[in-house]
Amino acid sequence: MVIKNVELETVCGVTSMLPDNKLPEVAFAGKSNVGKSSLINALMMRKSLARTSAQPGKTQTINFYNINKEIYLVDLPGYGYAKASEKEREAWGQMIERYLNTSEKLRAVFLLVDIRHAPSANDKQMFEWMAYVGYDPIVIATKLDKIKRSQIDKQIKIIRQGLGADKETIIVPFSAETKQGRDIIWDFMDQVIENEEEA
Repeated sequence: MVIKNVELETVCGVTSMLPDNKLPEVAFAGKSNVGKSSLINALMMRKSLARTSAQPGKTQTINFYNINKEIYLVDLPGYGYAKASEKEREAWGQMIERYLNTSEKLRAVFLLVDIRHAPSANDKQMFEWMAYVGYDPIVIATKLDKIKRSQIDKQIKIIRQGLGADKETIIVPFSAETKQGRDIIWDFMDQVIENEEEA
């Protein structure tokens, strides 16, 4: 995909109504320090479209990015942020659940996990929830540049086992530094656009 135009069109807080979008949506979820903003910036080929921060937990809203007036990239709030109060964490969780449950246009969900570590209980819960509401989550294993090439297969196996994912689940190793994996993610998004046009 050639990106001609990207705009942050809608920002939804805890009490906001979700937009009634007419274009297909793909959603990205992950822990608050997993590198979601870096991934979105890398996908969009922009330096600071999504705000990256040394302090995790910045995304506390659902952000809808309109790409080329063809598809929405939906940035869900980072979960598992330790410094947020339990009440805040619960509100963000409910917001994610409400979106996954009610969006009419959501066509694919991506779950980001850190390739260096086994998935957390929150990651497993999110993976199971996405599957429960009827999606086949595509897992993106971020921070690929932080491990040796020889470790990749082993870490992917740890992630697959930790999430309880079957062998059909797609896991894409990704690096925001080298952009490895970006084209694969874009292929999925292009497929969503194509399917929508055919429908």
